[in-house]
Amino acid sequence: MAEKTRYSDEELEEFKVIINEKLATARHDYNQMMRQLMNADGNDVDDTSPTYKVLEEGSATQTKEELIMQASRLQKFIQGLEAALVRVQNKTYGIDRMTGELIPKERLRAVPHATLSVQSKMGKKH
Repeated sequence: MAEKTRYSDEELEEFKVIINEKLATARHDYNQMMRQLMNADGNDVDDTSPTYKVLEEGSATQTKEELIMQASRLQKFIQGLEAALVRVQNKTYGIDRMTGELIPKERLRAVPHATLSVQSKMGKKH
């Protein structure tokens, strides 16, 4: 039996669902961070209103710089997920960009924007 060179359409659909779920959560979190940053210097009542939900307990004490760094990382994560969706559409998703072999499903489920297997990422030969 020939070695599998790409994931099936059904498998790609499964990954697409995972990616879209993570993307929705990441975008929501990013938008919350941006709202919090916008209110960081304001004197309006949004940040004291009982309906205003802070990201996590204790985050009110985070510095603006920490929030900016977190937002930047989250934005990079969102871009990685969006690129993964393009690869799903092109049916190239899950292919290690160094070896051309399939990245194990377990890794893709945990890190859906991965473009390298663990071995490739660590620089090890197969």
